[in-house]
Amino acid sequence: MTDSSPSGPGSGRDPRSVLVLGEALVDLVPAGEDAAVRVAQPGGAPANVAVGLARLGGRPSFVGGLGDDAFGNRIEAWLTGAGVDLSLSARPPLPTALAVADPGDHGNTYRFHLGDTATFALPDRTAEVSRFGAVYVGGLAAVVEPAAEVVAATARAAARSGVLAVDPNVREDRTLDPVRSLERLRGLCALARVVKASDEDLVRLWPDAEPEASCRRLAGQGRLVVLTRGARGATAYVRDAPAVSVPALAVRVVNTIGAGDAFMAGMLAWLGAETGWRTELSDAEARAMLGYSAATAASVCARAGTEPTAPLGV
Repeated sequence: MTDSSPSGPGSGRDPRSVLVLGEALVDLVPAGEDAAVRVAQPGGAPANVAVGLARLGGRPSFVGGLGDDAFGNRIEAWLTGAGVDLSLSARPPLPTALAVADPGDHGNTYRFHLGDTATFALPDRTAEVSRFGAVYVGGLAAVVEPAAEVVAATARAAARSGVLAVDPNVREDRTLDPVRSLERLRGLCALARVVKASDEDLVRLWPDAEPEASCRRLAGQGRLVVLTRGARGATAYVRDAPAVSVPALAVRVVNTIGAGDAFMAGMLAWLGAETGWRTELSDAEARAMLGYSAATAASVCARAGTEPTAPLGV
């Protein structure tokens, strides 16, 4: 991890530009009240973040593998329609991965169909990372081969030359190696300048520590760390400063799928626009970032779909 900020006056980088690396897949979600009927909608944590950034005024470039099927065409239209640049993505002659969502009272669970898909045939764009204000990685692509090796290499390059933002977004599934997956995600967090993680993520990554203790340890090494707790709000940790918390916004919850990704998009949009990727935030700055991100997530929870609406101008 590096402590110097790559953006700012004279750096030659657009602080609103973000390289988003990872999976774009199809979520099969219940259609209304009838759980037996499923609707296919574009998704994948990194793709959701890219779309959210574009909706919030950022300039994201998505690096992923898009299937050569109808699902891949729909994902391409969704991303480009939001304003996401796909010039660094690839279209391998393979199908699109599927995630079967099962929303419940305590969050969403998923079952995945991932093998031999275009979704994880990521092109290597490590040579491009220096053009961007920040690089985001996370999601399934960080732990599913062959994508995981590309994600790790890109993350190392981003950590050397700029700001790496990581959302570990831990997933559990019979197709995933739990030990190797957690090792990879811990490695990405160690490289990152910005980490956003839920309390559930942190318990899985470091089961011997309370989430707050894990956040303080990560922040003490020079990172900006944000802990999200769903309806209980979010807390930011900055080195040598007291933690700053904001409550979640009260909304009538229609949907929680993609809320964490919308929060991450809000964080990235705010940091790029307001600080040019300076991550040593004051109390007031941390509170403003959290408030903006929480409002972005609330805009997803209050409506069907995973695309946020801008809560404030940035």
